[in-house]
Amino acid sequence: MIDEKAVAALDDRTLGPEHKGLPPAAWGRTVRQFLDSEPRLDAFETPLLTIDRAAVASNVAVLADWAAAAGVRLAPHGKTTMSPQLWARQLAAGSWGLTFATIWQAQVARSFGVGRVMLANALVDPVGLRWVAAESAQDPAFEFLCWADSVQTVAVMDEHLRAAPAAARIRVIVELGGPHGRTGARTLEQAHAVAAAIGRSDRLILAGVGGYEGALAHDRSAAGLAAVRGYLDQVARLHRELATAGAYSGGAIVTAGGSAYPDLVVERLAGLADEQGAQGVPTTVVLRSGAYIIHDDGFYAGISPLAATRTDRPLRSAMHGWARTVSRPEPELALLDAGKRDLPFDEGLPVPQRLAGAATVSALNDQHTFLRLPGGVAGDLPVGTVVRLGLSHPCTAFDKWRLIPVIDDADAAHPRVVDLLHTFF
Repeated sequence: MIDEKAVAALDDRTLGPEHKGLPPAAWGRTVRQFLDSEPRLDAFETPLLTIDRAAVASNVAVLADWAAAAGVRLAPHGKTTMSPQLWARQLAAGSWGLTFATIWQAQVARSFGVGRVMLANALVDPVGLRWVAAESAQDPAFEFLCWADSVQTVAVMDEHLRAAPAAARIRVIVELGGPHGRTGARTLEQAHAVAAAIGRSDRLILAGVGGYEGALAHDRSAAGLAAVRGYLDQVARLHRELATAGAYSGGAIVTAGGSAYPDLVVERLAGLADEQGAQGVPTTVVLRSGAYIIHDDGFYAGISPLAATRTDRPLRSAMHGWARTVSRPEPELALLDAGKRDLPFDEGLPVPQRLAGAATVSALNDQHTFLRLPGGVAGDLPVGTVVRLGLSHPCTAFDKWRLIPVIDDADAAHPRVVDLLHTFF
């Protein structure tokens, strides 16, 4: 499912000034050579983002076991990390494939030999469609799926593919949306029209149905959970109606699920895999959660069904920010050297950890963090002190770093750097 040699070759890349946070002493050395020196986190510059090795290993195992017990397959959203090293871990743990949001992301995955890719988006880019056609013709074992939510989308795909070299037909998922949601056909009638258009094309084949429930709620309130359940029930209904109508020419895929409501996806959709006898269509239910591998100390810690407050085998936050105090202009204010270019802020501000009192982050500038210290005095947190920060939303943490140190233990006094994760953004 992935080219292990290509992933391992990342250790032969040369380090340089483009790798934020690495000490200049590492420049000119390969990743392998630098790691052989057994560096400690103290040797790195701030600001810095780190990944905890043990937390990642635990998270991968937790969701793999949870999905297997629920009878669903995993196609983790690779855009969360865009890290082939982490993709390899997920695939080795039994993931069915990987999901991506843009054709370029899918091409990065394919360059590392990923054999099954789901593009959870419409593909109407002519260059991208020609690439899929050529890649499929070159390697018939390559499995690619994309989505469509309108008859116009299908027409555009069909038009561009007719100008491409002949290849196996592209498998397409009909995307059902929800009121005020993101993409997706807004009614079952529209979704059926999309399926019918796919069925008429000699370049496309209907592969199943799916969508994204995370756009319909942002919490675990009764109203939010009801909205998600109602939407997933419509996804199930669409699949059953298409199966009954004989719209599928083979097996079908039903896919949903971010990292906020995977439990509801299992509750409402997992049973479809057991209905293949009644419906006459072998059905694979695919969960696309992505953030779980890193989790966080913010949004997902509050909403995930696998958070520490909701299960006895929880996901753990695997990412931390590290920033140094560079100014103490007021007794109750410290300025740290990390900012919006270094740390995520779209789903909540960083949270100071291992500090006494009620310290909070009130704002981020491009390169500064405003750390409020209620009741603080001038001698608290002197200039030069390093602060560990809990972060929210891994998707917008990884995209700020080309290389991310992996440490053995974020709670250690002097963590050891055991790996370097390459990202492709």
